[in-house]
Amino acid sequence: MIVVRSHTREDYKPVWHAMQHFTATRTSKTPDEIWFTEHSPVFTLGLKASSKHLVKPGTIPVVRVDRGGQVTYHGPGQLLVYPLIDLKRANLTVRQLIMALEQSVINFLETFGVEGNTTGTVPGVYVDNQKIASIGLRIKHGASFHGMALNIDVELEPFTRINPCGFKNLVVTHLHSIGIHKKRKEVQASIQKHLLRHLNMLDKPLIICD
Repeated sequence: MIVVRSHTREDYKPVWHAMQHFTATRTSKTPDEIWFTEHSPVFTLGLKASSKHLVKPGTIPVVRVDRGGQVTYHGPGQLLVYPLIDLKRANLTVRQLIMALEQSVINFLETFGVEGNTTGTVPGVYVDNQKIASIGLRIKHGASFHGMALNIDVELEPFTRINPCGFKNLVVTHLHSIGIHKKRKEVQASIQKHLLRHLNMLDKPLIICD
C-alpha cells in the first residue's frame, strides 16, 4: 500500500518537521507515502550548503535544513514532491530514487514534445541547459524524505538572489516559459503516475488523501 497526500499551499517549516516526525516514528509496517504540496516563499540551504551562495535574500525567510544539496528557492507556482519511502523494503537505492524522480519529469515533458535532460552528476532536470526541477534528499534509518521541486509558473526573480544549487549564473526556468500551460492538479497527476511506475509501485493499493 502507498498513501498519496495532496496539500494546499503551506509554510515550509511545518511540512519539514512533519516529514522528520513521520520518518523518525515509522516502523517496518508503516506504509510509504508521497506528499505533494506548494510552499510560501522561502530559501532553504542543505546541510553542507555555503552561505556565500545566498547572495541577496532580502525579506524572504531563510531556513537551513537537513537535506543534501546547496541553496534553492521554494514558492507559489512550484510543485513539491516528497517521497517518504522505506528504500530497503522497496528494493531501491538512493540513486534509483533520484533517477525515478528525474525520469518522472522527463516523461511528463516528453508528452509535450519537450526534451528534458540530466547532468548525470548533479540531481535535477534541465531544458536547454536551464534548470526546471531540483532534487535534494535525506536518508535516515534507510528511509527517504525531502524530495523534488518542479517549477510550474513560480516567480523566477528570487532565483537571481542566490546561486541556485551552488552554481553561479545557473539559469532557472518553468513550464510556462517553455510553453506548457498546465495547472498544478494536471501536472501532479502526471508526475504521480510516472513516479509510481518508475518506483515499481503501480500495482500497490493506492490511498489518496486530499
